[in-house]
Amino acid sequence: MSVMDWLARQRARLAEVPVRQRARLAEVLARRRVALGFVTAVATLVLARPTWESWVAGVLIAIAGEVIRVWAAGHLEKGREVTRSGPYRWTAHPLYVGSSILALGVVIASRSVPVAVLAAIYMGSTITAAVRTEEAFLRRTFGDTYDRYQRSEAEPMVRRFSLARATANREYRACVGLLIGFALLALKVALPI
Repeated sequence: MSVMDWLARQRARLAEVPVRQRARLAEVLARRRVALGFVTAVATLVLARPTWESWVAGVLIAIAGEVIRVWAAGHLEKGREVTRSGPYRWTAHPLYVGSSILALGVVIASRSVPVAVLAAIYMGSTITAAVRTEEAFLRRTFGDTYDRYQRSEAEPMVRRFSLARATANREYRACVGLLIGFALLALKVALPI
């Protein structure tokens, strides 16, 4: 069975699950995505077969993803408004866009098909869940303001990037995780184990 066949079967199964159960599952996945990310990271380190060439290509892509995340975090006033500045002018979820690019960098650096499959499953399930729960929260909290933003009818806001805001949004944790992860992959290249 191919990965695409497996994903199609999983999607068909999910369609059979009642809406309330799917919402609950999305909440659980969204809440546990960091813990699941650590498990995925450990599996990635075990399954990775990096070379210096794949590591360099992967780290450059991952850094681009983290730059997008920092840019987004430097504009985000989480839970207090519908942010419409910085990258939020173009996409509703720039943090997840950055995370997806970062994950692509890890996959490239790892040079492993099992890592690619694992990353696709992890990112596809947790980001989808996080987007659903966050959009439900924003719609409940901000109502029509969020709906107008989703339809690209809201006025953009003028706000400068703030490193203090990015720090308050704890984006430094993703930066540290990126450094540690790529240091461990480099160690795996240097000391093939």
